[in-house]
Amino acid sequence: MIRVVLVDDQELVRTGLRALAEHADDITVVGEAATGTDGLELVRAVRPDVVLMDIRMPGMDGIEATRRIVADESLGGTGVLVLTTFDEDDHVFGAIRAGAAGYLLKDVSPEELRSAVRAVAAGEPVLAAGVTRTVMDAVVRGRVDTAPLAHLTARETDVLRLVGRGLNNREIADELGLSPDSARTYVSRLLARLGARDRARLVVLAYETGLVRPGTSP
Repeated sequence: MIRVVLVDDQELVRTGLRALAEHADDITVVGEAATGTDGLELVRAVRPDVVLMDIRMPGMDGIEATRRIVADESLGGTGVLVLTTFDEDDHVFGAIRAGAAGYLLKDVSPEELRSAVRAVAAGEPVLAAGVTRTVMDAVVRGRVDTAPLAHLTARETDVLRLVGRGLNNREIADELGLSPDSARTYVSRLLARLGARDRARLVVLAYETGLVRPGTSP
């Protein structure tokens, strides 16, 4: 069972999210909060698998709450999925740099929401299709930095490129002629070598280093 906490300052939104999320046998909502401060306390208390986090809230906003959740070593098993009405560059970058594992807009379909919750719980990055190009276009504009690649082997670089293109471990294994276990090992090694908390950060690094360009297909 995937345990979820909802953090949003609108009660009506939280009620709707609860109904959508729990319309599945493998997802349950274990708590709600209306502010970033209360959300942080709740997450530390119940240690959910996934936090559905709004951005604009009174007091501590969702980006700062996300940053603190990610920085808390006792919450290493918790992924933050930002769910908001805003797709401005600053919000998207702020959420990703804070360590969010995913970013969705609130017009997402019920099944897309549940799929995103499952993906984040499994350690997979999630970016709404509507914001992906905006994010990645901005990432590479004048900001390509190949320095992190100097510490990687050729095979690790290939794996990072495929992670950046959105392939999962099994697809990476098929693409490179590896076993799924070997692909998983390479991804874990990349996380450690690049100081990345999760695959969402690896995706951004793949763009920042120029390994993947906007519009690259899987």
